Amino acid sequence: MRSRFAHQMPFGAEVGNGGARFRLWAPTQTSVALAVAQTGATLPMQKVGDGWFELLTDAVAIGQGYRFVLADGMCVPDPAARAQLGDVHGPSRLVDPRGFAWQTPGWTGRPWHEAVIYELHPGTFSGDGTFDGIARELDRLADLGITAIELMPVAQFAGNRGWGYDGVLMFAPHIAYGGPEGLKSLIDAAHARGLMVLLDVVYNHFGPDGNYLPLIAPQFFDARRNTPWGAAIAFMQRPVRDFFLHNVLYWLKEFRFDGLRFDAIDHIEDGSEEPILAEIARQVRDRFPDRHVHLTSEDDYNSTSLLEFDEKGRPLLFTAEWNDDWHHAVHALITGECDGYYQDYADVPAKRVADTLATGFGYQGEPSAYRGGRNRGDPSAHLPPTAFINFLQNHDQAGNRAFGERIASLTRPEANEAALALLLLSPQIPLLFMGEEYGERGPFQFFTDFETELAEAVRTGRREEFRRSKVFAEAFAHDAIPDPNSLATFAASRLDLDGADPAERAARLSLIKRLLAARREHIVPQLGSLGGHAGKVEALNGGAFSVSWQLRDSGSLAVAANLAGSEASLPAHKDGTLVFEHPDGAASALAQATLPPWSVVCRLTLESRGVARAR
Repeated sequence: MRSRFAHQMPFGAEVGNGGARFRLWAPTQTSVALAVAQTGATLPMQKVGDGWFELLTDAVAIGQGYRFVLADGMCVPDPAARAQLGDVHGPSRLVDPRGFAWQTPGWTGRPWHEAVIYELHPGTFSGDGTFDGIARELDRLADLGITAIELMPVAQFAGNRGWGYDGVLMFAPHIAYGGPEGLKSLIDAAHARGLMVLLDVVYNHFGPDGNYLPLIAPQFFDARRNTPWGAAIAFMQRPVRDFFLHNVLYWLKEFRFDGLRFDAIDHIEDGSEEPILAEIARQVRDRFPDRHVHLTSEDDYNSTSLLEFDEKGRPLLFTAEWNDDWHHAVHALITGECDGYYQDYADVPAKRVADTLATGFGYQGEPSAYRGGRNRGDPSAHLPPTAFINFLQNHDQAGNRAFGERIASLTRPEANEAALALLLLSPQIPLLFMGEEYGERGPFQFFTDFETELAEAVRTGRREEFRRSKVFAEAFAHDAIPDPNSLATFAASRLDLDGADPAERAARLSLIKRLLAARREHIVPQLGSLGGHAGKVEALNGGAFSVSWQLRDSGSLAVAANLAGSEASLPAHKDGTLVFEHPDGAASALAQATLPPWSVVCRLTLESRGVARAR
C-alpha cells in the first residue's frame, strides 16, 4: 500500500533503488550542479536536452538536504521539492513518499452532492497552528454534520505565517504546519471519520519572496502581462504546463486529497488549443475513474466553460464554482452595505438573492457598475444547483475587509441565523468558514511574515488599497488598518473556541447541527434529481421571497425566506413535508400567507402518479 500512493514526477527528486534522480528544467543555464547539504559536496548534473539537467546519485540520503547550484554559483531550492529543511531559501529535503503507511487505503471519497464544506486556515484554526491541531477537531466537525474540510493553500511560502496565496514551493507542504508527514496524517484521520479533504491551490502567480524560477527558467513567466499579485505564468510552454499538471496529480494521488479548489482562474490564461485547466481536468477524470474527485474554481468572470456534465450528471471537467454573487447579494441585503462590489447588488438585493438561488450567477452577461460597466458572466440556468458553492463568508469576504470583520459582527444574530438557514437548506453546496458554526466574532485579518522592504511595501499597499473605499477614506481610519506583518494581526485571527458566550455558542451549534441533519435526511437524497433549469423564483416582496426547484422524478423542493426585520406577505404554502422552519412557528405563518421577520421555511413535495405525498 505504500508505493501505491507515490506519484512519479518528471522533475525534482525521485527516490529509487539506486539512490535518487534529480532533474531540473533550466533552459537559460549553461551548467547546473547538485549541492549536498550533509557533506558539502557539489556534483555536476548532465545536460539531457531541451533545457533539462539530470543526475542519479546516492549522495543524498532520505531526510537530508540538497540544493541546485546555477552557473553563477547561486544555490537555489528545488522548485518541485516535496519538503524543505527550513525556510524557502534553504535546502530542500529528500522525501521518499513510499514510507508513509496509510490506515485508510480503501477510501474512494464521497459524492459531491453530500458535500458540506468547512473552509479553514491551518495556522489559525488551532492554538498550535498545525495539521495535528486540525486533526484534534475532526470528531467535533464530523459530529456537527460537516462532510468536507477545505484547507487554504499549504504550499510553502516565505516565513511562518500567511494566508498561503504567496506560495513559492508548490509541492512542499509548509514546514510550519507539519510538512508532508503531518498533512498525510491529517488526511488519513479525516478519511477514517468519513470526511473529505479539499485543498486550495494557486496556479495564477508565485509569491514575491523565495521564488527562484525567474533565475532558473525565465521562460516560466509571460513577459507580456502581469496579475494583480505578480508575473503571469506562461502556460504555452510544455514544461510549465507539466509542472502544474503534475502538481494536481501529486496532491490527488500522493496525499489522496478528495479535490482541489483553483484560486482566481480568471488570471490563468493561455492560447493553447486545449486550455490548461481543461487539460488538467481531463487528465484527472482519466486517471481517477474509481474515485470521487472534485475540482472547483473561483472565477470573477462568472464563466461556465469548465462546467460540463454528462447525461448522468457527472462532471466532464470541473465540478462546481464558488458563487460570489450569492454572497454579495445576501451580504448587501442583511447588512445594508453598498460600498465596493456590493454596489452591484444593493439596488434590489432580495431579488438578486432569489435569482442566484434559482439560476446560479447573479451576473450572466449584464453590465457591472463596479467594473465600469463591463458585461460580466455567462448564462448559468442550464447548470444544476450543485454546480455552485454558496457561502455567507470565507477567507476573502472576511479577510479582505480592512479590519477582517466576520458576518456575525456586521449584522444582528437573528439575521445571521436566518441567512445560515437559507444557506444550509438550499440545494447549492454550502460552505462554512471556520468558527462560523459557533458564531465566532473575532476577526480574520490579512497577515504576512515578510521582512525589510517587502514588509513595508505590503503594509503600505494594504492601506492604500482601502483609501479608495468610502468607509476607510478618512485618515484616522486609514492609519488604523492593521499591519499585515505584525504578529498581533496574526494572533487576532486565531479562533477563540472558548471566547463566545456559552449559551449563545450552544444555541448556534444546535441550530447548525439541526439544519445539517435536515439537509442530510431530506435534501441531499433529492439533489441527484435536480438538473439544469430546475429553479424558479415564485414570489418577491421587499426582503422576502420564495424559490422552488423542480425534481426530475416529479415533485419539488421549495424555500421561502424573509431576510428583513418586519413581517412580509408571501403566497401561502403548506404542501408536502416540512423539512425545516426557523424560527418556530414560521411554517404556520406561511400557511396563512405571511412570514415573520428573519425567517426561513423549507418544504419538500414528492409526487407519485400525480398525487402529492409526504415523506
